[in-house]
Amino acid sequence: MSGLEGKVVIVTGASSGIGAQVARTLAAGGAKVMLAARRQDRLDALVDEIGANAKAHVTDVSNHQSMLDLGEATIAEFGHIDVLVNNAGLMPLSFFASRKVDEWDRMVDVNIKGVLYGIDAVLTHMLGRSSGHIINVSSIAGHRTGPATGVYSGTKFAVRAISEGLRQETAGKIRVTTICPGAVTTELAGTITDKVVMDNMGGTYDFEFLDPTAIADAIAYAIGQPENVAVNEMLIRPLQQSM
Repeated sequence: MSGLEGKVVIVTGASSGIGAQVARTLAAGGAKVMLAARRQDRLDALVDEIGANAKAHVTDVSNHQSMLDLGEATIAEFGHIDVLVNNAGLMPLSFFASRKVDEWDRMVDVNIKGVLYGIDAVLTHMLGRSSGHIINVSSIAGHRTGPATGVYSGTKFAVRAISEGLRQETAGKIRVTTICPGAVTTELAGTITDKVVMDNMGGTYDFEFLDPTAIADAIAYAIGQPENVAVNEMLIRPLQQSM
């Protein structure tokens, strides 16, 4: 018994990378997954791959109503919500002097507001059932910052702060977990438009990145614990990653 059987789980950012693998792993353990992302074709392909335990809802996490609709669609499809995995995120790293203000705004909208909108979409429902689990994906960058990571790290520090505040407010009612991945093979680096940052990344990250399965397994572990056990935070790095 994995502790996942029959759980109804929303996964945002489910069209690729960590989110897609989380959906696969949880469904394989017996969970019912609602896949949320903007790319309909990717969602449809993943639903076909997973099978009957998966449904999809096209969602923009930066839009409050879209997230409310996601929560309502999940309840309509599966009857209730046990777990929300707030995974959607962007990482267009840049130096402040590059003045990529539009990218800063987009990170705030997705990485911070998307998490808050996700919480709002499920929290009343979970509190009404006196049961639920909210998992917010932060980052190692939520524990440290450096050149070109200031805004991204700021959003991920915010996710950790939001999670801790939520944990304290809902202690004894729902579980709250923060997942902080290190370097993982995903599409995140594809959002970087600052050429200097891209040119420097190869020398900084000259080791094998984690497969998204490592993060999915950690999330499955947190969900699968007995209801009185709350795994509050996990940091998961490649062995070779020093920072």
